[in-house]
Amino acid sequence: MNVAPNSGERISAPPPHEAYANAPDLRREIHHVLALGAERDGRQARPVTDLPVDAKAAERTWRLRRAALMDRMALDDPGPGPVAAAAETAERLVLLDRRHPDLVAGPHHPEAITLGPSRRLYVRQEYAAWTAAGRPGT
Repeated sequence: MNVAPNSGERISAPPPHEAYANAPDLRREIHHVLALGAERDGRQARPVTDLPVDAKAAERTWRLRRAALMDRMALDDPGPGPVAAAAETAERLVLLDRRHPDLVAGPHHPEAITLGPSRRLYVRQEYAAWTAAGRPGT
């Protein structure tokens, strides 16, 4: 747990083994995240048979899955490169969620996240909540 400065609020998140318990294996998740990014950037068309997607929810899903993937990779290899990538993608999720607080699923909202390490905890919180909600936006 980390304490958010000036708030007295504790930032709690499930441990990685719980947050990512239902996550696809890393190789498969890399493929999914790359495919979502290609759809997002217009490099790959979304299958016609899929339901229409809310663009804001789809963007958030891509950012969340990408941040969770980078967090998982940094847990496996805690070197400076993977840790920096995990921190950067977590920061981007926090910034998106600050602009769209209606998409936040967990108990701690992004404005409570002020410490760098808390951002990765925030990713775990949000990934666990997203999974528990049935993976909306996919």
